[in-house]
Amino acid sequence: MTTAIVVVFFVVYLGMILGGLPFLQLDRTGVALLGAIALIAMKAVTPEQAVQSVHLPTMILLFSFMVVSAQLRLGGFYPWVTLRLAGMPLSPGALLAAVVAVVAALSAVFSNDIICLSIAPVLVDACVRRGLNPVPYLLALACGANVGSAATLIGNPQNMLIGSTLGLSFAGYAAEAAVPVLLGLLATWAVISVQSRGRWKSAGDPLAAVERRDEGPLLLDRWQSAKGLAVAGALLLVFLFTGWPREVAALAGAGVLLTSRRMHSRKMLGLVDWELLVLFTGLFVVNDALRRTGVTAAVIADLAASGIHLREPAPLFAATLILSNTVSNVPAVMLLLPVATRDFAGPMLALVGTLAGNLIVVGSIANIIVVDAAARRGIRIDWREHARVGVPVTIATLAIAAAWLAARL
Repeated sequence: MTTAIVVVFFVVYLGMILGGLPFLQLDRTGVALLGAIALIAMKAVTPEQAVQSVHLPTMILLFSFMVVSAQLRLGGFYPWVTLRLAGMPLSPGALLAAVVAVVAALSAVFSNDIICLSIAPVLVDACVRRGLNPVPYLLALACGANVGSAATLIGNPQNMLIGSTLGLSFAGYAAEAAVPVLLGLLATWAVISVQSRGRWKSAGDPLAAVERRDEGPLLLDRWQSAKGLAVAGALLLVFLFTGWPREVAALAGAGVLLTSRRMHSRKMLGLVDWELLVLFTGLFVVNDALRRTGVTAAVIADLAASGIHLREPAPLFAATLILSNTVSNVPAVMLLLPVATRDFAGPMLALVGTLAGNLIVVGSIANIIVVDAAARRGIRIDWREHARVGVPVTIATLAIAAAWLAARL
């Protein structure tokens, strides 16, 4: 049975690396779900054990903030912010800085994936209509969202998992992350700005490349947007200044937003990323099954015997960087959480796992969302184009994080 569990584990994580399995119409979510089903079907895991393996606080927190973001999407808040930003009378370099700053601030609260999904299509249209090359701004959107999301324990799914599992202080982590994130955003702007010098303007007819598509409401519903922002602001205050469990507070906030006379709950729940929740569920089951076999503990012990102590700062930093760019950051964090036993481990996992996502296109879902949104507008950003920005941004931001963590340690 141990062999069968190990085989299922490796097949699932092969799917995480490849984005699916050869010859099968499965994405990462489908692979994770199929792995959990296989373990239950072969009785390696009972249904009760499968349920117990799911970390409920993380799932509740994820779901709740998806509802908050759905409120703002339906209220037209994200497109409104994008259009206002793109319409500011700024030079191309200053506009790039504004995009990085605004996207980072939004991602720290509303999750980087949601921000990229909501802003990317509108940003393309706005840039092209100004005669600007959209590519630098789209890359700034992806990189800025990833870096900005590292600022809090609600900025992305892996940070939610780390914060909930390790019981990290929301305010304490934000204080630790503030300096490397702010310097990382400055480095992101500098890298993209230098590489884009002389290439700000769009070639050809500025309107010919864009096919306008309906991506949701572009008009701002002030009441619905204010309602969503008020709930998000209240939750931040609760997280910062009270001991109320974050998942309970967030769930209460989601309940407030679902209680509406004008906006049907079907619309809001339709914007919840159920696939991400299923991905988390499947990975929880698969990882816990492997843990129960003792294989994980044996591998950690063998690495320690060979001089690689994953609980120490440098090996944990390197393992997080490597795994985040092979199996993606959420599965990487799930694998490494069992060795995150020291005080520095939580902030290190959150910072490195998030910042490493900028390296290559598949390192972060946010990158993939931006590239896909560009492709739907006839703008091609291939892996080379992304790597020209992603690699130096990742090196710079990780160097900043490493120096900061070393100084703090």
